[in-house]
This record gives sequence, C-alpha cells and structure tokens, in this order.
Amino acid sequence: MMKEEKPMSDVRLIERWLPIAQIGAEGVRERTPMTPFPAPNRLHVWWARRPLVAARAAVLASLLPENTNHDEFLRLIGIHGDPIASRRRIDRAKRSGDRFEGEAYSYKRAFTYSPTASELESILKNVGGKVPSVLDPTAGGGSIPFESLRLGFSSYANDLNPVAATILSATIDMPVKHGDKLLPEYKAVTEEFIRRREASIRSLYPEEPTKDSLPTNYLWARTITCPYCAGKIPLSPNWKLNAAGLGVRVVPQNYGENADGERYCTFQLVDRPEDHSEGTVSDGDATCPYPDCARVIDGQEVKQQAQHGEMGDQLFAVIYKRKIEKRLKSGKLGKPKWERGYRAPLPSDDNASQLSDLLAEQIPEWEAFDSIPNEEYPSNTNDDRPRQYGMPLWRDMFSPRQLLCHGYASTIFREMVEEDLANDRLSDVRRCAYVYLSFALDKLRDYNSRMTRWIPNREATANTFDRHDFAFKFSYAEMVMMVEGAEYDWTIDQVEKCIEELIALTRVGDYSEGPLFQETRRSKESEFTLSAKSGTSLDHIEDGSIDAVVMDPPYGANVMYAELSDFFYVWLKRTAGLVAPELFTRRLTDKQAEAVANKAHFKGQKGADALANRDYQEKMAAIFAECRRVLKPNGIMTVMFTHKDTSAWDALTTGLIEAGFIITASWPVNTEAEGSLHIKDKAAANSTIFLVCRPRPAEQSDETTYWEDVEPLVAQAVRTRVEEFQKAGIGGVDLYLASFGPALEEFSRHWPLKRGTPRPEPLAKKRRKQAELFEEEFDPYAVTPEDALDAARREVKTWRLNQLTHTKGRADLDPTTSWFVLAWDAFKAPVFSYDEGLRLARAVGADLEGQLIGRLCEKKGSDIKLWDSATRAAKSGLGPADGSRAMIDAIHHAAHRGRTRTLEGALDLLKDAGLENDPQFLAALEAVLEVLPPSRGFVGFDVATGDAKSAADDFDALEKLRRLAFSDKVDEPQQLSLFAEEAV
Repeated sequence: MMKEEKPMSDVRLIERWLPIAQIGAEGVRERTPMTPFPAPNRLHVWWARRPLVAARAAVLASLLPENTNHDEFLRLIGIHGDPIASRRRIDRAKRSGDRFEGEAYSYKRAFTYSPTASELESILKNVGGKVPSVLDPTAGGGSIPFESLRLGFSSYANDLNPVAATILSATIDMPVKHGDKLLPEYKAVTEEFIRRREASIRSLYPEEPTKDSLPTNYLWARTITCPYCAGKIPLSPNWKLNAAGLGVRVVPQNYGENADGERYCTFQLVDRPEDHSEGTVSDGDATCPYPDCARVIDGQEVKQQAQHGEMGDQLFAVIYKRKIEKRLKSGKLGKPKWERGYRAPLPSDDNASQLSDLLAEQIPEWEAFDSIPNEEYPSNTNDDRPRQYGMPLWRDMFSPRQLLCHGYASTIFREMVEEDLANDRLSDVRRCAYVYLSFALDKLRDYNSRMTRWIPNREATANTFDRHDFAFKFSYAEMVMMVEGAEYDWTIDQVEKCIEELIALTRVGDYSEGPLFQETRRSKESEFTLSAKSGTSLDHIEDGSIDAVVMDPPYGANVMYAELSDFFYVWLKRTAGLVAPELFTRRLTDKQAEAVANKAHFKGQKGADALANRDYQEKMAAIFAECRRVLKPNGIMTVMFTHKDTSAWDALTTGLIEAGFIITASWPVNTEAEGSLHIKDKAAANSTIFLVCRPRPAEQSDETTYWEDVEPLVAQAVRTRVEEFQKAGIGGVDLYLASFGPALEEFSRHWPLKRGTPRPEPLAKKRRKQAELFEEEFDPYAVTPEDALDAARREVKTWRLNQLTHTKGRADLDPTTSWFVLAWDAFKAPVFSYDEGLRLARAVGADLEGQLIGRLCEKKGSDIKLWDSATRAAKSGLGPADGSRAMIDAIHHAAHRGRTRTLEGALDLLKDAGLENDPQFLAALEAVLEVLPPSRGFVGFDVATGDAKSAADDFDALEKLRRLAFSDKVDEPQQLSLFAEEAV
C-alpha cells in the first residue's frame, strides 16, 4: 500500500545540481555507432531524439528534492563508473591508432540499466510517496515518456503527428500492455507475410551469372539526354565503389565520325582511383562524357528533362555475395562464408521492359484498392526538390522494381488483415504485430528509394533520411528485398530485436536480484496515456494535475517534421492504418497546426522568415500556457533546447515568458559531439540546454524594471557560470549556447522590462529588422530576450579572449582580429552561419559587411567562409603588413611569407614593420595559435580536413616562426599540450 502523499520540496535537484559532464559523456557513448543504438532509436525513423540517459536525468532531477544524494542519482540514471575518463581513453586510442585490450568502459551503457524494485520504492518515497505524473506535450520519438515510465512514473505523451504517435504507441504502450505475448504473434504474422511476399517478388530479380552467388545491391545512375549531341548521360557525382580503390570507368559508345545510331555509355570496373571516370554532375550541372561533345549542361535543363518525364535510370554496377564452402579438418563441410563482390552490368540484368509492363498492369488494381500512394508531393513546401526533379507523386520516389515490391507488400498486408477480420483473429496483440510489421516495411522503404546513396567507405547503403531533407540523389543504391538463402528478411529481423529489447527495457522493477531471481511485482499505479492532438489543447488532462513537464520541443525551423514524415505517412495509412484507423484520417499530415517556423506557410509574403518565427513563437507560447494549466502549483517544467540561431532562442523564451513562466536554472549537456579535438568542415552545436522553469509566482510584481539595471545582473550571472561549463567539457559554439541559460534565468526573473534610455533606430537596411517586416513602428524602449543573449555573448567573448591571450603585458586585440580569433574558437571550422557571424561581430564591435566580408572572409549563401593567408593574398584582401588596420593582417602577411618563401623572410617583414616587440602583435600571435587547427607536423596526424586544411598550413608557418624568433615572448600554444596529453 502506498503511503499518503506529502508535499514535495519546493526546490528540486535540477535547480541546484546536475552532473552535466557525466551525462554528456554517457550521451555521446549512447549515440556512438560502434554499438547498437537503443531500441527506440532503431525501431523507426524520427528526426530528433535526445539520448535516453539525458531524458532520464531530466525527468528524475525535475522530481527529486535538492538534497538527493549525488552518487545515488548517478546510479539511478545508469552511470556506474567514470564515463569521462573512459571517453578520454577512447580519444587517446583514436589518435595513437591503438586497439583496446578489453572494454573502454567498466560498466554497461547507462540506458540498459533499469532501477530495481527497491530503488523505485526509494524514488517514490523521495518524491512524496505517491506516483508522480510527467507530461511531454511534444513527445516525438518518445525518449522522455519512455524513460519516465521506466522510472515508475505515470507518463502522458502527446504528439500532433500521427507517425510520431504510432511510434510512441509501439515504443511504450504495446510492450507495456502485452509484454512477452508480442514476439510470438509478430513471428507468426511476419512468417506468413514473408512466404506470400517472396512468391510475389521472386521473379523481379535476375539470377546472378555465377554459381552460388546472390545479388545484394544494384547501383543506378539517373540519366538525361545531352541537348547538344543527343547522347545518353549517366549522372553521378563520382564513381567510387569502395575504400580499396575500386571504381567505375564510364565508356562512351557510338560517337565520333563513324557513329551511327544511339549514343550510350557502358561501364568497366577498375581497381585504381586514378582510373575512375570523372563525375558527370556537380552542383546540379551535368557534363557530357562523350569526347566529341564534353559540354556542360545547365542544371535547369537537367530539371526540365526530369519534369517532362525524360529522366531515366541506368545500372552501372551490381554488388553480390558469393558463398564460399569451407571444409573442416574432418573433411566435412563447415558453415559457408559469404564474400562481397562487384561486377559491371550484363545484358541479362536488364529487365526494365518486364518491370514496366508489370507495373502498368498492377497500378490500376492497386489504385482501386488504395494499396499504393496516389498523393501528390506538396507544392507549398520548404524542400521542392522532388518536384523539381520530376517526382510530383510520393510514389515517384521509387524505381519501378522498388514500387512493385512495396506495392506487393502493401497488398499482402491488406489481404492478411482482411482475412483475420473475416475469421475473428484480429486480437489486440495481433493488431500490434501488424503495426510492427508496418514499421519493418517502412524501414525497407527508407533503404529502398531513389533517395538513397551508396557509401563507398562503408560499402553500405545510406538510407533516405541520412539527412533531414529530400536531397536529390543523381545516383542511388537499390537493395535486393529478397535474398534467397539468407534465412531472414533483415528489416523484419531488426524490428523483432527491437521488440525483444523494448519488452526487456519496459519491464520496470518487475524483478529483483533475490534468491533464484524471484519475481517481485511492483505497484501498477503508474499509467501511460498517449494522445495525438495539438499540444495547445490537452483537454484530457485536468488542471493542476501534473507534477513535471519535461519536453524536447521543435527547434524553430530546424526540422520540418510533418513535411518529412509524409514519406512514411502515405504508406503507413495503407498498412498500420488498417488496424489503427483513428491515427490516419487525413490525406497528409497536419502542417498548419505544427509548432515549427515554417516559412512555406508565408510564401510570397513580405518577411516570410520573420512571419514564420512569430508563428512558431505564438504556437509555442500556447503550448507552454497549456503546460502551465495542467502543472501543479509547485510543478517544474524542464525544456530541452538546442539551436545555434539566436532568433529561435528569442522566440522560445518569449513564448515561455508570455505563458507565465520564469527560468530558475539551466544546464548545458553535450549530447552529440564526437572527439572534442576533431575539426569539422562546418560548425555544429553539440549541446542541449536544459531550461528549468516554474510558473511565475503570483506575488511577483508586474511593475516594469529597466534593462539598464538588469543588464549588469545578466552579465554577472554568465560570468559566474561560464567557467563551470567549460570545466564540464563545454567549448566552442556550445559555450556561447550554454551562457544563454543563465542569461535568460536572470532576464525572466525581472520581466517585464523596458529601456530607460532609448535605443537608436537601426540604420542598416540591407538586413531588415523584424519590426520593419511586420510594418510595426520601431519601439526604442522595447527589450527582448535577444538583448540578454547579446549580453551573454559579450561576456563569453571577454572570457575567451582573456584565456587566449595570457602572455605577460597582454594587450587588447582590435575588433577585426578579435572576431577572427573568436570565430575559430567558437565554430572550430572555417564555415559557419552568417547570422551567428553577425552576432559575434556585434559582440566585438566590428562591422561585418564593412570591415570583414571581402577582406577576411566571404559570404556563401547563408554561411560565412573564413579565408586563410593564401586566399586573402590571392583575393587582395590583406591590409597593411604593419597591422595598422588590424593585427590579423600582420599575422597573415607573416604566415603567407613563411609558407611561400622562408621563415627568415617572414621575420624580416615583421621587423621592417616594427612589430617584433609590439604587445598587440604578440597577443594576436598567441591567440591565433591557440585557435587555428594545428598541423600534422606538430601533432602527428591530420586534425584539419577539407576547407580547414589551409588554416592548418597557416598554423604550421606561424608556430615555426614563434619557435624561431618569439619563444621567449609567446608561450607554446596550450592546445599543443592538450594534444600531447591525449597521446600519453
């Protein structure tokens, strides 16, 4: 019997402490591809999932009181060792090329640990004695409600999107309700399905010409006709097949003086990269491979041919597996080994005519029974590439054979369900089995569309959604959906493993480690409630009934979930929709009610981006207001958020404040990063920020406070926390993001705010302000969360510059040099968002357009690309060598002289400019050496790749120059010491 409820502490653990370094390290471990991802991640594609360990930590810390034992908390979330030390060991091994002798970690991955029955009882005692309720109003893939349920709490999961709701049901509800009954039912359904499907599709695949061989993949190039020579052009950005050098040579046929008839290409497999043909498409433009033409075909011509149905497919390689018989010492045959092989296509591989005739015969029947999608790809969308490349229907994303296979599968699925209904066999557990089967079919579609690609270095197929968009693939990989003799259908087998793991993971507290592992059932007071509706109207939840809201909301314009999920929705409503019709009532998913910054809704209107941001802000404010309604008076709301774009933070925070919340704590948790010392080709945010919120106290005054009084408090809040964050492993752009939390905490406490001194009206019209776009009158006294974020960025700027320039007699850096140094320090890459570069320029007092673009960097689309010394010299971007315009000019003059001539020549240049003892030059040299990627010559391996490689060449010249002439004035870069420590 449960004890009577006692009031919960007004201060929760998450408001005082969170082990962010340990959670971050374990979260990265959980997402490492070298070990299987958790079952919820593998069950079905969803486009944003937080690590389970981070979700559990957020839920548990939002409910436990502040005096909870820290070691016990780590144990409850599954961290039973030191993940930070283990991570360092992994990074050292990567750099030295060593292999581990045993496991890197001393304990199993945290998400695999389920609290025991006694631990669950202890949790309940510490949270007041009654099973608490946790709500996630935008549950998506379900990490938060999944972990809430595993902690023994009553969980409410909601998502507007029917694909997400179906995933939530299969991830949480079905394993909890039916447990071990699911697997035998799933096996029975799938065995019958496979038997029927293989009989249908067996004839679609030609037999391999070699005995004991089976095809596994077909590699296709999309084709167009050259408008200049009428030759058929196979389109592929490259012709690489594997990492060993195997590739394809394109062999044009029937061209030149003696040509008579159709011009076409054949293919040969070659073993050396230098023998590969050049790619025939780049940036959307095609290049004719016929030597007597070799013209470039504009990308618009390529799209026009596609839109007129003139784009085709040509097979350029077949991948197969050959069975190798092995004899044991006894002479008996052992288990056969399968070896991968590649070959060029043969005439016998071409059954396109048969497939086309069969598809034309089947489509009328399938359309009559609604077995395949007939929905159009939306015309009003953020990603119009499918239509641009001739795919106006969702089913056009599949080749004829792929569509035949998917169509047969859908038909068989429907026939089996109808037979079960007719024979009264469609029990609840069998309905669940069919939902899981629909997921297996979705996985096949994800890996079997024209939107996949071949990954040579892994010799594997990348799925349709290896990116969060519909990027067109000029060459694609087709997987064979039936491999006779392989003994199982791989997607069905994968889903079966997921079901097995989900049953085990959701069997919460059922067993304790007693004598003979006796079963000890826990109380069943906890419940799981799933809804599929707008998060703004959770009318099934009573006022003031929820103990904690923990949510990972949509991130502005980061992912258009509804647009992407239609790829699956149009098939799921013809499979899963037969057994769960209540979730599939719309033609396509709901785009209008979705809380994202979708500028497609405002296409053609002035200021579409700003209108989309406002729409997102208003929808999030409405969701937050509903969360406040259902929260208990002393309830906590923890919001997980990560986004580099300040406008998204501004919209989210404004929504929080408008809904009546204040932020009481914030924590950055690194959930994405690989090795912290790796330089990526493009900047990325790796941290998720936990914003801990409470309803604004009724006694808090609504009297307006002045921003001039609050801004110093915001700055102090950031200064107090930034060192703590850095020690926890938060660096680069994430350090700026982490500072947003404490800045917004202080900001929200003092809301409403206004300026005592009016802000000058912006003069720049090149980048229009949001107020102008809405045609609102400029308010010089207005204050927004972005003001707090700007203050936070300035504090982090000062903090980092102080760390990067630590020489004796340190001098301040000029704005241009400061911007260059901080850009490399923050983004750790030469390419990053223009908007973030603009905000960084404001923080250091530099004019991005007037002082930086065209001199130190260039604008490329929505990004900025930093230049190295050689690029600046080539583009005449270098200023005076004496640093009179900016000291980075002197640094780059010296680097370029050292790279192209001699170090002595570089030193002479500096002496002539009178800089060898200049404090500003020495400080700039020190800072630049701390942030540029080090060269191979100093660390023993290539840190920088791609666009960053030339910056490493600058480092090489400058560090050699420092050692030659400035070692007594400028210390060795600290980053070299870090690399040395990693190698120990």
